Amino acid sequence: MAAGSSRRPKHLTTTSSFDARRQPVVVDAHEDIAMNAILGRDFLKSALEKRALEGNTGRRSATVGLPDLLKGNVRVVFATIWVGPCPHEDPQERRLLPCYKTPQEAHEQAKAQLAYYVRLAEDPRIVLVKTRNDLDRALDPSAHRVGLVLLMEGADPLITPQEAKAWFDEGLRIIAPAWRRTRYAGGTGAPGPLTAYGRELMLEMERAGLMLDVSHLAEESFFDALDLFHGCVLASHSNCRVYIPTDRHLSDEMIRTLAKRGGVIGTNLYNGFLHSGWRDNEGAKSQVTLVDVVKHIQHVCVVAGDTLHAAIGSDFDGGFGTESIPAELGTVADLQQIGGALKAEGLSDADAENILGGNWLRLLRTALPP
Repeated sequence: MAAGSSRRPKHLTTTSSFDARRQPVVVDAHEDIAMNAILGRDFLKSALEKRALEGNTGRRSATVGLPDLLKGNVRVVFATIWVGPCPHEDPQERRLLPCYKTPQEAHEQAKAQLAYYVRLAEDPRIVLVKTRNDLDRALDPSAHRVGLVLLMEGADPLITPQEAKAWFDEGLRIIAPAWRRTRYAGGTGAPGPLTAYGRELMLEMERAGLMLDVSHLAEESFFDALDLFHGCVLASHSNCRVYIPTDRHLSDEMIRTLAKRGGVIGTNLYNGFLHSGWRDNEGAKSQVTLVDVVKHIQHVCVVAGDTLHAAIGSDFDGGFGTESIPAELGTVADLQQIGGALKAEGLSDADAENILGGNWLRLLRTALPP
C-alpha cells in the first residue's frame, strides 16, 4: 500500500459493547505523572486548578489531573517513570528536574518515582494495575477510579538487565529501553543497535513478563528487539513517519511489524508530532486540529489492515502544555472528542471505541498476570 494512502481501513464486524448513552472508556498510554509531581504539580488537583496556582510563571499550562481523568472517563493511564540524563535538554525545566550522570543516580531517582505512585494509590480513586484483577477494579462501572499501569521510559535505571524481575515484582509492567541513547539501545537522535546489555534485557524482560514499549527506539534497535523479545509489544506514544519524517516516529515497515505481533500504537498528541512544520512558540494552537490526529490514526489502520492496532498515547504534560495540543483539546478530559472525530471520518462506533480504549484493554488483558 502506498505511503500516506488515505484509503479507509475495513471496519470491524465483531459486536461491541458501545452504548451511545454513556461515555466510552478511554485509555491513555503515556502520561508523565511522577515527573510533574517532582515539578510541584499535584496530580489530585485539576488542570485548571494547577493553571490558576501557577499563574503567569511561564510554565506550560497543565492538561492533566485526577478530576479531569474522571470527568473524561479516562479509566486507565500508562504512568511513566522517567528520569533524564544530564544535562536536561530543556532550559526551562533544567533548574527544576534532577538528572542522572550514573546508573546508580538513575536507579535512585526512578525508585523515588515508583514510591510516589505507591503513595498515590493509597487514594481509593486510584489503582496500581499489576494484574488483570486490578484492571477489572479500575474499570468497575460502580466505582469511579483510574488505574495506573507503570511504564519505565528509558531503561538506564536498571543497573543491570537482571534487575528487570525485581522491578516487575515492585509493580512495573512496561519498559521502553530508550529515550535518547541509553546503555541498552539506540534512541531518538542516536541511531544504532541494541547493546550487549540491551540484548540481555530483552531476555530478562520476557522471563519476567514485562511488556516492551518500542517508542523512542532507533530503527536498528527496534528490529533487534523484536527479533529477541517474544512477549507483548507496543508503542505507547509514537506517530507516523510518513507525515513527520524523523527517527522519532514509526515507518510503515515498523507499523506493519508491530501489527503482525499484535502490538498497539498510541498516537502522540503533541502538535509538533502531528503536523509537519509546527513549532513551539511559533505555531498557533489553532493550526492543528483533530483532523491531524485522525490522519495519523487512520494511517496506522490502513497499514495494519484493520482498526485493532491504533490507540491514544497523549504524552500530556510531558514537556508541553495545552498551548501545544490540537485546537479542540484543553485537558485530558477532552480525549472523548477523538471518538467523534473518528466517526466523522466514517469509522463505526465499535472502531472508535476500540481506538479510544478497547485496543489497549485487549492488550493488557493478554499481557497482565491473572
